[in-house]
Amino acid sequence: MKNVLNEFKKFVMRGNVIDMAVGIIIGGAFTKIVNSMVADVLMPPLGLLMGKVDFSNWFVVIKDGANGTGDYATMEAAQAAGATTLNLGVFLNAVISFLIVAFCVFLLIKAINKLSAPKKEAPAPVTTKKCPYCCSEIALEATKCPHCTSELK
Repeated sequence: MKNVLNEFKKFVMRGNVIDMAVGIIIGGAFTKIVNSMVADVLMPPLGLLMGKVDFSNWFVVIKDGANGTGDYATMEAAQAAGATTLNLGVFLNAVISFLIVAFCVFLLIKAINKLSAPKKEAPAPVTTKKCPYCCSEIALEATKCPHCTSELK
């Protein structure tokens, strides 16, 4: 039993497990921010542009509730009456939230890759040139080609 506890302790204390735990905690907090941004900042103007549609209450009644009216002001009212609803607005909010989170993760990974990329080495200084007559590689300082014996300018 003690051996199992030691193995578990080693597993939990490994760097990648702790990093993953921190990532999950920050991701949960970040999700709340993104959901608020979608529901409170993006969707109201988008709803106005599309004819004053409130996406959080965009739903279709599939089956009427107990009272059978089929005309419900809000999704909550329809569900309280026992109606079966297809909640398109909730789904659209979830899709937009996902796209925002995915884009933010993309930007974060791109920034991390840029920071952790190996530095590009400066190109080696040019030390040779081509002879204009025989196209051989010769030293930059050469005044005469050693291959074709042409005079260089």
